[in-house]
Amino acid sequence: MTVSEKQQFEGWDKVVLEQITTPSKNQWKPGNADCPYVGLEHINEASLTLNSIGDSAQVGSNKFRFDVGDILFGKLRPYFRKVVRVDFQGICSTDIWVFRAKDGYDQNFLFYLLANPVFIDKATKASTGTRMPRADWNFLKKTLWKAPSLQEQKRIANVLSSLDDKIELLRKQNETLEAIAQTIFKEWFVNFNFPDKNGKPYRDNGGKMIDSELGEIPEGWGVGTYSNVVEVSTGKGLKKEFLSEKGQYLVLGANGKIGRTDEYLLDADLILTGRVGTLGTVNISYNKVWVSDNVLISRAKKSHYFHFAYLTLLRFNFESLNRGSTQPLITQTDIKSVEVIIPDEDSLHLFSRATESLFNKIRSNTNQVATLEKLRDTLLPKLMSGQVRVKGGKSNA
Repeated sequence: MTVSEKQQFEGWDKVVLEQITTPSKNQWKPGNADCPYVGLEHINEASLTLNSIGDSAQVGSNKFRFDVGDILFGKLRPYFRKVVRVDFQGICSTDIWVFRAKDGYDQNFLFYLLANPVFIDKATKASTGTRMPRADWNFLKKTLWKAPSLQEQKRIANVLSSLDDKIELLRKQNETLEAIAQTIFKEWFVNFNFPDKNGKPYRDNGGKMIDSELGEIPEGWGVGTYSNVVEVSTGKGLKKEFLSEKGQYLVLGANGKIGRTDEYLLDADLILTGRVGTLGTVNISYNKVWVSDNVLISRAKKSHYFHFAYLTLLRFNFESLNRGSTQPLITQTDIKSVEVIIPDEDSLHLFSRATESLFNKIRSNTNQVATLEKLRDTLLPKLMSGQVRVKGGKSNA
């Protein structure tokens, strides 16, 4: 049950943030031993996860060090809610704060305090700078927060971590399923060992090959461009005031979820990749969604082209398409013009059927992840405020 105001903070202390944590300033300089690098571009917006990891060998300026278990908080444009726990040592951008809890406070509890939409809202409203707003530590360190006993901190964190553990398990399962689909794709459309009319690997069993602009391909196949199998468009910008964690529909950027909104832009099976800033990240969206204007959208011209087009796009060399000087950029024309092998219709139908169960499971898992993330983000501020209490491992919700 929801507790009363008196019960809500029973046994909770009122503390300023700097009593709980302060940003680490442990610096790394170029020329030191190479290690993993995390920039803002590597942290997903709002989902509390990493999308990739960089390499310090590509870094040319001083950075901050972090250790296993530290919390990374993106202070540039804090409304993006780029917050993540790391399970490895490395370095990060100086636009990222590195936090660890002080004595008497639980590290996982601190993570959820910093990921709490209430905290994000305070950090956003107190940001300095108009074009590149950054969270202001001098303001945030004096903000007041309610902190329960260390034991209750751990119980709160355990409830929220259990949801995150389920989310991570589903994401890893999706990675495995997609790896299987990629293996099938490579065997069929790179090695050309799709099933022949006798169900045997085509090329290994003497299937006829012909010359093409892209090398030998099976007889009956052709060479075209990516635009032969998809229609490409660009998403649409959405003003910050229309973003809401309580909105009905996801808003997707180049790296995934930006937030939510109450209107959707598209209702179709979509393949999404970054147009500017982030290149090479490719995602699928199956539901009603708003897609931001830094994303290129691919829609298959025929339904049985969809997963072929997705796996084809994953193999693109995005660096060779980059035409940006100050930041990465690709255009619709760039991506449409990439030459690809076009299999015959029978092979495309067969591939669609062969991978259907894999992608159906991925879709189901993705929907479960969205449900669990929404549950976590609904429960999080209630637990962190004491509106819902956790005692003896059970939630008084």
